[in-house]
Amino acid sequence: MRTIRAVVYHAPGEIRVEQVPMPECAADELLVKVDACAVCGTDLKSMLSGNPRIKPPRTMGHEFTGLIETVGAEVVGFAAGERVVMATSVSCGECYHCRHGHGNLCDMLAPMGFSYEGGMAEYVVIPGLAIRNGHVVKVPAGVKPEHAALAEPLSCAVNACENCGIRQGDTVVVVGGGPMGILNACAARESGAGRIIMAEINPARLAQCGPFADLLVNPGEQDLGRIVRDQTGGLGADVVIVAAPAGPPQEQALALVRKRGTVCLFASLPAGKSDITIDSRPLHYGEIRLVGSSDSTPAHVRRAVAMIAGGGLRMDLLVTHILPLEGIIEAFKLMKSGEALRVALIP
Repeated sequence: MRTIRAVVYHAPGEIRVEQVPMPECAADELLVKVDACAVCGTDLKSMLSGNPRIKPPRTMGHEFTGLIETVGAEVVGFAAGERVVMATSVSCGECYHCRHGHGNLCDMLAPMGFSYEGGMAEYVVIPGLAIRNGHVVKVPAGVKPEHAALAEPLSCAVNACENCGIRQGDTVVVVGGGPMGILNACAARESGAGRIIMAEINPARLAQCGPFADLLVNPGEQDLGRIVRDQTGGLGADVVIVAAPAGPPQEQALALVRKRGTVCLFASLPAGKSDITIDSRPLHYGEIRLVGSSDSTPAHVRRAVAMIAGGGLRMDLLVTHILPLEGIIEAFKLMKSGEALRVALIP
């Protein structure tokens, strides 16, 4: 029996590279030879504390790209050799949310690397349901694999910016300077933002935000509210995106936005620790929009691919480390230290 190398999740703290059976490609599926898979914060959380959605043992990884090797006999519209990425939370296509174009909110979401075997492996099979529901997106030739792998996380930021209704010339504050905060800044810029203010309390992370923002602020040392008011003539920002997974930044965001502006809670809080307290008066009297944003649809992935292929994003600065599959534990260490933005594993 032919085997391949894969990063396999067994339990918190038990993630290792193993030989697993070569996946078989059914008639309605695609077999993809993976050449890059990025490691995201969800992977790190799974390593540290587990994830109830993962059914172990399971090959990890959902931010992957590769070249199609086998096209199932029933699959149309794809050819061997084409580069693809995915909207990797596979929707059912039938529930209320799917029927109304919001497959990211599907009641039956089945993510790659959680419900299906993921992309931290030499090969991955894309299930027929994902193909039928349009989750597979082609990538133009010439895009580097490690850059294409970021289409999925970038698509989540695209979704957030669409939910915020960013318009040409808007001032956007992004709170949280980690990888997803930076990707939100990139998506905001591509959506027309005229000025981006990045807020981050970790000095090293804040420094990494430099190429992606017009102004950097450390709220631990500076008065973020005053700076935002000074930068906007006292109005406040048009949009505030909270990409920091902590309660206080979410609570404080309403004080940063103008009347009829939008606050987006992008980062989730841990279950059981997600209660926050907000002052409802500015929400009411200022007619502020408070929105959430979760995951992405294939349409968001297609837009993300176009952004990456367009060459306007500094992808070389976003992918800070490239490691083999055997470097997965090193990748987690780099992420925990804050040294890495995105680590790409190359099988």
